[in-house]
Amino acid sequence: MLHKINQKTNLMNIAVLGTGAVGETIGSRLIALGHTVKMGSRTATNEKAAAWVSKNGSNASAGTFADAAAFGEVIFNCTKGMVSLEVLQMAGAENLSGKVLIDIANPLDSSQGGIPVLSISNTDSLGELLQRSFPDVHVVKALNTMWCGIMVNPRMLGGTHHTYLCGNSTEAKQTVREILQQFGWTENEIIDLGDITNARGTEGILPLWIRVYTATKNGAFNFGIVTA
Repeated sequence: MLHKINQKTNLMNIAVLGTGAVGETIGSRLIALGHTVKMGSRTATNEKAAAWVSKNGSNASAGTFADAAAFGEVIFNCTKGMVSLEVLQMAGAENLSGKVLIDIANPLDSSQGGIPVLSISNTDSLGELLQRSFPDVHVVKALNTMWCGIMVNPRMLGGTHHTYLCGNSTEAKQTVREILQQFGWTENEIIDLGDITNARGTEGILPLWIRVYTATKNGAFNFGIVTA
């Protein structure tokens, strides 16, 4: 059964997997919107997660990846893409089953030095890998094409710019669309690309994003679609 946003209050219990800048930014914005958020990490005593909880009040809590996944009606994957599969395995298939997983991660490999490269590309994607590995989860790829500050505050940029959804469940994508609109994205700025195979395209934006960031020394930008 797919967990839905409460239509009366639009508030949920949400899991955020990952304690880095993306997880902290997503989690704090969700708290500000009135959601209850549990941040997951490898240990229940993670210092970064504890510090995040102390800054965000009674609607914030922390635990292991499994604790957070069991708690959340919707789950944000804010981990590094190279460890995302391992993290979800630690979270437990039984805690993920039937839920919407919003996959923000990118499979960036920086182990060789220099500009990171995609460890999965062209004929596959991290989004597809996670969906294959957890067939009972509704994976929706979203928000992975920009800096985390813009993910939760798109109006910090002037004009119209865009974000993308892809996933196999229309209902799950609608749940994610509603969350994005709570973040401040307008209906016409959210483009549904289709099924989860389209994560190959959104993850493929990252090599260009990194090069634009390197050239401009500014991560506060996004891409917009201009049509005739």
